[in-house]
Amino acid sequence: MEAKRSRLLTTARPYLQVLSIFCLIPPAEFFSRTLRKRRRICWIAGYSLYLVASVLMVFYECHANIVSLQLEIHKFHVEDFSKVIVAIATCNQLNILLNYGRLGLIYNEIANLDLEIGKASKDFCGKRHWWSFRLRLAISIGLWMVFIIGVIPRLTLGRTGPFFHWLNQVFTQIILIMLQLKGPEYCLFVLLVYELILRTRHVLEQLKADLEDFDCGARIQELCVTLKQNQLLIGRIWRLVGEIGAYFRWSMTLLFLYNGLTILHVVNWAIIRSINPNDCCQLSELYCVKTYNSISHILHQIGCLPTAEEFQMLKMGLKEYILQMQHLKLLFTCGGLFDINLKLFGGMLVTLCGYVIIIVQFKIQDFAQISYRQNTSNTF
Repeated sequence: MEAKRSRLLTTARPYLQVLSIFCLIPPAEFFSRTLRKRRRICWIAGYSLYLVASVLMVFYECHANIVSLQLEIHKFHVEDFSKVIVAIATCNQLNILLNYGRLGLIYNEIANLDLEIGKASKDFCGKRHWWSFRLRLAISIGLWMVFIIGVIPRLTLGRTGPFFHWLNQVFTQIILIMLQLKGPEYCLFVLLVYELILRTRHVLEQLKADLEDFDCGARIQELCVTLKQNQLLIGRIWRLVGEIGAYFRWSMTLLFLYNGLTILHVVNWAIIRSINPNDCCQLSELYCVKTYNSISHILHQIGCLPTAEEFQMLKMGLKEYILQMQHLKLLFTCGGLFDINLKLFGGMLVTLCGYVIIIVQFKIQDFAQISYRQNTSNTF
């Protein structure tokens, strides 16, 4: 990873290292050009063994969960979704193996875009965004990670059955944290794209401010070159979003599936435990797309300036840029399987509510039948 060349990746590096500890993404050192080949091979070999050990731990703990819950499953007619955890964990490790090269290209493209946008903006002076990238990362990603690592054990520890050893419980919490940290990982890359779009839009705003000056005729060719560079950078950011979507295709799809099943699973067990008295035991994408779409508004404002009508070169460049923005719509998807937006979350919420209602109805019917059989047997 080109952390030394890119301030964006340098700022995001602590979060990437946390994700690598939980076996969600390869360590940043794997992608450094300054790392010696022999040391890189040793790093990769050691981390590969670490991944294999984590997968074996997932298989063992899921088997232990199934065994410990088997009696309660048969007794209360409920289902266990531990096998889904195995599928997601295996998919995450396979994703690291199969998309290792793609991840390297994503890192390299982010570093190159960061450098080129910085070069394009050095000739312009303007105020910086007060909402710094480091602060936004700490609030959006850091707090989310702290919440997941701190809350999940408190919600699930000690609730997996009385016959479950405490060491197995600890490893199970680590596995659950690993699964949920895939969300912050995806949002981390979304924030990186968002920062690139913000900086590109800042250059375009400064270009607009210079074109509003009637004495810019001597620099018109330079400004047209900057406009063309900005157009090319936006196109590369659009392609970068497609690569990120392809990288997270299966892992995010399975994460949505797992969380949906988990909600149903929790509702199911809540019904069971409430009847058994003896038992003791997204928004960052929205802002990113909105900022991307605001570039078209700035282009139309530039097109309305008298300078744009006066210089044909600038006029043609603006038309080409506006046409590109009309065709390159920014969409965050899981490799084209589905769009990740508020509409998706709303649809998932409605679907889950429907399934929760169905579960409640079936469970009430099951317990009514059990109660009727018990009363009938007591009568005879």
